[in-house]
Amino acid sequence: MVIVDYYLDAFRKYFDFKGSADRPTYWWFALANFIVSFLIGLISAKIQFIYALAVLIPSIAILVRRIRNTGYSPWHALWLLLPIIGPIIVLIFAVLPSKGRK
Repeated sequence: MVIVDYYLDAFRKYFDFKGSADRPTYWWFALANFIVSFLIGLISAKIQFIYALAVLIPSIAILVRRIRNTGYSPWHALWLLLPIIGPIIVLIFAVLPSKGRK
């Protein structure tokens, strides 16, 4: 798959919090999202904010699917609500290897 396919796949599964997402799917989406956000930010901060709101749900959905793929409860995504330490904990979950389905 090409990076664009990973990016568009996350939007196809906009509200899909079930299932799982492997490491490449999550990280290619994260990279594409960063690049698009950066390029939009060069144009306008207001448009970048609107883009961030539009991408919020698919970003959370793919994170939940990624955490589920590591064998942990998707509720661990709520660690993001903690300042400083929360994103570090979620990053650790995102880099863990995938586990087989039980």
